[in-house]
Amino acid sequence: MNPVPLQWYIWLSLALFMTGMFGFLTRRSIILMFLSIEVMLNAVNLSLVAFSHFLNDLRGQVLVLFVVTVAASEAAIGLAILVALFRNRATAQIDKITEMKG
Repeated sequence: MNPVPLQWYIWLSLALFMTGMFGFLTRRSIILMFLSIEVMLNAVNLSLVAFSHFLNDLRGQVLVLFVVTVAASEAAIGLAILVALFRNRATAQIDKITEMKG
């Protein structure tokens, strides 16, 4: 049985990252923007785990644990801010929220 080459993981990671970036840049809903950021972080995690496996080094997998922790805290804080803004403005569209402009 042949192992999956490293290039396939990198191409999949690139496709996931580009999908997340496209979603972040084109969507106006804050929830969809958060989901796009999560897809980009998961693409980075995939490439880190792939390199870690092919180099026989656990440092990449340990870094993935830190990235997952940061992503979870980002999601919790971001959703808390979104709930607070939704209570005040009754919208989740980024174009309608102008309170934070300088």
